[in-house]
Amino acid sequence: MKIKKILVANRGEIALRIMRTAREMGIKTVAVFSEADRNSLHVRYADEAICIGHPLSNQSYLAAKKIIESAWKTKSDAIHPGYGFLSENADFADDVKKAGLIFIGPDASSMRIMGDKLSAKSAARKFNIPLVPGSDGAVADHHSAIAIAQKIGYPLLIKASAGGGGKGMRIVNDQNELDEKIHLAMSEAKSAFGDPSVFIERYIKAPRHIEIQVLADSKGNVVHLFERECSVQRRHQKVIEEAPSSILTPELRTLMGACAVQVAKACNYTSAGTVEFLLDENHNFYFLEMNTRLQVEHPVTEMITGLDLVKEQIRIAEGFALPFSQEDLVYNGHSIEVRVYAEDPENNFLPDTGTLLTYKTPKGNNVRVDDGFEEGMTIPVFYDPMIAKLIVHGKDRETAIRRMIRAIDDYQITGVKTTLPFCRFVMNHEAFTSGNFTTHFVQNYFSPDKLSVTNSPFDEVAAVFSVLHLTTNQKNSPSAKPAGDNTVSPWQTNRK
Repeated sequence: MKIKKILVANRGEIALRIMRTAREMGIKTVAVFSEADRNSLHVRYADEAICIGHPLSNQSYLAAKKIIESAWKTKSDAIHPGYGFLSENADFADDVKKAGLIFIGPDASSMRIMGDKLSAKSAARKFNIPLVPGSDGAVADHHSAIAIAQKIGYPLLIKASAGGGGKGMRIVNDQNELDEKIHLAMSEAKSAFGDPSVFIERYIKAPRHIEIQVLADSKGNVVHLFERECSVQRRHQKVIEEAPSSILTPELRTLMGACAVQVAKACNYTSAGTVEFLLDENHNFYFLEMNTRLQVEHPVTEMITGLDLVKEQIRIAEGFALPFSQEDLVYNGHSIEVRVYAEDPENNFLPDTGTLLTYKTPKGNNVRVDDGFEEGMTIPVFYDPMIAKLIVHGKDRETAIRRMIRAIDDYQITGVKTTLPFCRFVMNHEAFTSGNFTTHFVQNYFSPDKLSVTNSPFDEVAAVFSVLHLTTNQKNSPSAKPAGDNTVSPWQTNRK
């Protein structure tokens, strides 16, 4: 079926990213937005836009019924969920299909298998995919946990079955800690995901986080698009990604790619997805999980392969077969992405709030910025604080690193703290440039005093003029607040 109109059930940079590809394909787009995003770029860019409610996510971007009703109202053919929000919600995918619409993503059954870490491991086990030694299922009680721990040895890792992002995760160094940390992990998992189930794995002390991009159509064709290195993380969440990895040999790349394809086949996967692995110090790799959606870091794969992953997702949803085989795929050069968050790296990466007084993106050959903001806009306190993704491409890794440093230096942002100084620190660090780093990069090498951030006279003058310009515009704006309005956001109140 030819898709003529797509409702994008997301916001910010990923909504714009999807809409741009749709426009190139001659497909009209519909934006949905919360009251906080009324003036956002994705709302202005779309052919149509519908407000779906309050700034709180559960009353807007997570309101599945409102989103489906908006698709009906605008006579959309399909819904693209982007990443986050409802993108891995199997019930939403089912409801979209029941409503007579196309869900641009995998089938709900695949989501359910891979959305639970235990069922995902079970599916991978059937295909002899390497798994970290640990429990076969959820830990039933303290006694069974002791038996498993004695079998696999300490240290070990307790993980929530239903979630990620470091929630419900505890490292246990010896048996004395086991009982307390299991209860803490189960309590946190219950609070975060509504499911207290946890399992136990051997703790890999110095892993690399390597993921493989896959594409699968409804005709049974599955390919991988090589790997991404995602080991530079804070709070178990990625900050810097690159493709290809500096550590994989051609043989290991082929083997991991083949395993990723088998994982996709294990759950009858269709669309774009990512299979994540841990790589230990001896280059043994283990299946971690599968993300059943488009990843934040997909641009680095696009830069080295020349493919448009959103376009491929749409074509697959229309019923087309992949136009290439594994043998056709090659990668070219090296790409790096840094996530530009409104966070203060000098204050434990806490989110920062404020207005983009200055916002000028870097330019030049092989520099790409995926963002959803412009100068004068305020970073909403209701959502993830990512401002943009800065991506570069070079003929090799050294060129890409130098280009990224230049692009970071050219990126001008005032009004909020960002992760750009931290990303520059990483690009210049010997552990990163040598490729000899792990997921413990931040704790091993970074501390706030390492950032010698000083404003030049130019920066100070620019900031002053930006404030004056913004203040004048706000005074002249019909939506400006009356004098004396001292409303404090709930986010700021809760932060104290």
